[in-house]
Amino acid sequence: MNYSNRITKIQEKLRRKKIDALLVRQPENRRYLSGYTGDDYGIAESSGLLVVPARGNLHLLTDFRYKLQAEKDVPWSTIEIYNRGALKLLCNLLPDIGVEKLAFESHYTLFSTAEKLKTSLGKKNIKLVPVKGMIEKMREIKSEEEIELIRKSVRLNETVFGEIFSEITSYQTEIDIRLAIETLMRRKGAEGASFDTIVASGENSSLPHAVPANSPIQKNESLTIDMGLILDGYCSDMTRNFVPGKPDKQYMKLHRLVRKAQLAGMAAIRAGIRCCDADKAAREIIADAGYGINFGHSLGHGVGLAVHEQPGLSSRSAKKLYPGMIVTVEPGIYIPGWGGIRLENMVVVREDGCEILNEDTTWLDI
Repeated sequence: MNYSNRITKIQEKLRRKKIDALLVRQPENRRYLSGYTGDDYGIAESSGLLVVPARGNLHLLTDFRYKLQAEKDVPWSTIEIYNRGALKLLCNLLPDIGVEKLAFESHYTLFSTAEKLKTSLGKKNIKLVPVKGMIEKMREIKSEEEIELIRKSVRLNETVFGEIFSEITSYQTEIDIRLAIETLMRRKGAEGASFDTIVASGENSSLPHAVPANSPIQKNESLTIDMGLILDGYCSDMTRNFVPGKPDKQYMKLHRLVRKAQLAGMAAIRAGIRCCDADKAAREIIADAGYGINFGHSLGHGVGLAVHEQPGLSSRSAKKLYPGMIVTVEPGIYIPGWGGIRLENMVVVREDGCEILNEDTTWLDI
């Protein structure tokens, strides 16, 4: 991964804004700039602070527990180990490297934390500057190396689903299936699930973010499985919908309608199109069939080091898509008292269309 290029871009932004350094505490942003995972699984949220000066080398502040991991992940950075707290070390470090104006990620920092930081740094005559989205904007467009890592994450996610799909029986509970999925993810090398797996059967599937219950899977009724995993730091996310047993005419009609909407959404995606236009292409299919009120969420979202990133394929977003962005396409229909159907694939935005990352087709056999 070309961390040097990423750091250079951030440093150029800092110099243009006349800021001496950026303090990075958000785990995915920290990993994006440095490669530092924080622990063996790359999911620690409090294992280090990254100081990116406008000129010069990075400084990674962490405690003794992560010393070896930091030295392994970021050998080209200056590792600073704190014994009496990160804030005290930070206050001593910044004047030494010539920092008078320090930017911080305001959207990830509690007000109380910002006030404490302001008070402590004020004693050193260091001014705090809130910034938002400086790193996230860079993360929106993936390099081909990142796309390949995400492709592998998608493939492993599909492999896990394929094995679980072949074993689903009507006597299993939603929780049983969720545990089986997340256990298999780990056994096959994933760092973990990229979000809490959704398994929703029957009426429960009418809830887009249903919580798995300790009740049996309903035979001959809709079953939604929304799952994703983290592999080498990068997330995958997909939803499959099917019926354990025999689907009725209502299910088949709605499943085909959702699939038609998904295909329309994917067909619309290409470089230069607005997010709202991609959403509209899929939404119109469902609305024209009379189920517009039953599709209440946006068409999709970006995926990368985090499972939910920009851009969002929303009817409210006029943002344009660019080559290298990766988004989900996940239309759905949710009917209270009956159930729901959602189908989700991940795609890469290309100049002349989109590349569909998913290959699994078991969910199409209805």
